[in-house]
Amino acid sequence: QVQLVESGGGLVQYGGSLRLSCAASGSIYSVNTMGWYRQAPGKQRELVASITRGGSTDYSDSVKGRFTISRDSAKNTVYLQMSSLKPEDTAVYFCKGEILRSSLSYPRDYWGQGTQVTVSS
Repeated sequence: QVQLVESGGGLVQYGGSLRLSCAASGSIYSVNTMGWYRQAPGKQRELVASITRGGSTDYSDSVKGRFTISRDSAKNTVYLQMSSLKPEDTAVYFCKGEILRSSLSYPRDYWGQGTQVTVSS
């Protein structure tokens, strides 16, 4: 009964910026680590950035200095601000949340449906 819904994907020019949002809803007790992953054609899904409940972040080397992950815990929402975009950033971007549905349960990962980001040269 947990859903993660992404928004903000689209087409952007080289060097441009784009902001992705992902809101978790449903039967949620707490949201722990949230992250963004991407998958390009013919490649495995890879971590782009993640953020813990305490605000610690982790980035892929390929996006460090260009992307910023943030979250609004009150809204169960995670954001990915993407700047200085390159054609190599073109991929389907997926949101993931480590979510507890109750205080008695263990956390599990939930995934969004994915949103296309295309960067033109």
